[in-house]
Amino acid sequence: MDDRSAVITIGGQDYEMVLTTRATKEIAARYGGLSNLGDKLLKAEDFELALDEVVWLITLLANQSILIHNLREPGDKKELLTAEAVELLTTPLDLAAYKDSIMNAMMRGTKREVESEEESKNAEVG
Repeated sequence: MDDRSAVITIGGQDYEMVLTTRATKEIAARYGGLSNLGDKLLKAEDFELALDEVVWLITLLANQSILIHNLREPGDKKELLTAEAVELLTTPLDLAAYKDSIMNAMMRGTKREVESEEESKNAEVG
């Protein structure tokens, strides 16, 4: 696992969820941006629709690490996770538990490193 991913277990198999630029574009196309995603998930009035959105998001984020692997290792391609597999191998309780992992993957994917310059550069020479 790298520092920009979070791991979930589905059907006994670990999946790394990664927020890539590609995933961000797909989220933006579906929700109008990352900031709208939380609102959409929290305000979903239809329980089935809310589950569909969470399954879609898990599938999207988990598939990013598989796509990266397949790009780097073309001779060892792995099968992509499907929404149907997520639905069959999880329970609604599992999906609720994955919320923290989803948020971790998204936070790690958008984190920004802030570096400050050393003060000695700006200090006056006496």
